Amino acid sequence: MGEAAGAAGAAPDALRGGAVTLRPITAEDIEPLELTGAHWGDEFEFFGFRATNQLARWYAASGCLEADRGALAVQAMDRLVGRVGWHAVEYGPGGSSRALRIGIGLLPEARGMGFGSRAQDLLAQYLFATTLVHRVEAGTDIGNVAEQRALEKAGFVRDGVMREAQYRDGTWHDVALYSRLRTDG
Repeated sequence: MGEAAGAAGAAPDALRGGAVTLRPITAEDIEPLELTGAHWGDEFEFFGFRATNQLARWYAASGCLEADRGALAVQAMDRLVGRVGWHAVEYGPGGSSRALRIGIGLLPEARGMGFGSRAQDLLAQYLFATTLVHRVEAGTDIGNVAEQRALEKAGFVRDGVMREAQYRDGTWHDVALYSRLRTDG
């Protein structure tokens, strides 16, 4: 399984829940997933221009699955609609204070259909099943009400607001922090 409290297990063949499937990223997924939030038309995803081959390099190096971070493709309606990812965050020394922070990016035509909630629920289930972490968390811009609703539908609880934690588009933004614990229903 990797490190005791933070490493995700082997890539799943596929995780299915309703109309949504999470699966390993393939070479064919790279081009549509490489686009930044600015190209996807999402004001909450643009953190500046960056190399357009970051995902391709990560895929070539590790298949987008490593001990402390990873990404999976989100598929719905028999087509690629986005990706989910995670990385480790530390809240103290030692592996027992590690949590996994998740994120999602859906293509514009797949938004507002419930795929994000289901994908984030499936990802949390996968991370709890393949690691020893007690906490899976997600943050979103305080103005991103749709993502806040999606996280709540996926079983996440709002912890609070991190003031000016995110620098985006030339200014600082507050971030709403959500979590789901292994012991939550």
